[in-house]
Amino acid sequence: MPRAIWKGAISFGLVYVPVEVYPATRATHTSFNLLDRRSLDPVGYRQINKRTGKEVARKDIVRGYEYEKDRYVVVSDDEIAAASPESTQTVDIVTFVEAPAVSFLYLDTPYYLAPDRRGDKAYALLRDALAASGKIGIAQVVLHSKQHLAALVPAGPVLALNTLRWADEVRAVDELGKLPGSAKAAGISAREMEMARKLIDDMSATWDPADYHDTFHDEILALIDRKVREGKTTEVEPVETQAPQRRSADIVDLSELLKRSLGQRRGGDAANDGARRSAREAASDEESPDDDANAPAANGRSTRRRTKTATRGEPPDAPASASAARSRNGGTPKRSRRAA
Repeated sequence: MPRAIWKGAISFGLVYVPVEVYPATRATHTSFNLLDRRSLDPVGYRQINKRTGKEVARKDIVRGYEYEKDRYVVVSDDEIAAASPESTQTVDIVTFVEAPAVSFLYLDTPYYLAPDRRGDKAYALLRDALAASGKIGIAQVVLHSKQHLAALVPAGPVLALNTLRWADEVRAVDELGKLPGSAKAAGISAREMEMARKLIDDMSATWDPADYHDTFHDEILALIDRKVREGKTTEVEPVETQAPQRRSADIVDLSELLKRSLGQRRGGDAANDGARRSAREAASDEESPDDDANAPAANGRSTRRRTKTATRGEPPDAPASASAARSRNGGTPKRSRRAA
């Protein structure tokens, strides 16, 4: 169970709901330590004067705000402390808004709120009332000596507190320059719009975050595991990687791209049929009259060899033929749970 990082109460009109704040996420990013390549000793952090290149003692370091290029105002720790918001230990709800009104662009860090000190009844009241109303609370809270705007959101059995970015932290869309207008103004035909919507429908699925993985993190951990098992000083062979599938970047006809995408989703276009026929012919060419006389175990090995040969002969963008080869072996294709 994670450790509570904050204890206080939700201020809901005249109602106070005692709660504890828990992190709702955990860091899983891949990090590396800096080492001395000669001895593999950790390399520490040195504070260097960027102009002279000399090391600066901690007692000589102050905080400064750059108000113009290379011009600073020095601010003391006491002055910073005086300007810091008072920690009231309260999630102070200032208003309620419709849930879709808060753009995902403003979402920052999520936390869980759990009831504290016999606050179950008031906690359940606020959670279920919010869920029934379809609204979320907009609140102010001080966490880690920093003031935050936050959204109080019912998330199933728990109340979640999601810190929000301030308005000036989100760039205005106008900074991007001219963006295309409506689809009609951009020259999109009704047929192209219909195919695009059909493609979206074909690719739609139920959201399950467990279906997606940080593949870089997984591959790095697998590589490290191999290095550990083979010895720290042992040189291992390069990791085999699949060549990325080439996309049709040279096709600028939007209708053609949509047709191809829909065809791939259906899995029944002429290209895939041809690939399946090629796989069957390749497998058939390798069969010999003596195969039927072999023992069942030998037959199994022969079938696997034929399947592997046929698969190697397929183009990399013909997933249907691979499925056909697996079907001949009696296997069922496993659903990939890794996102590209």
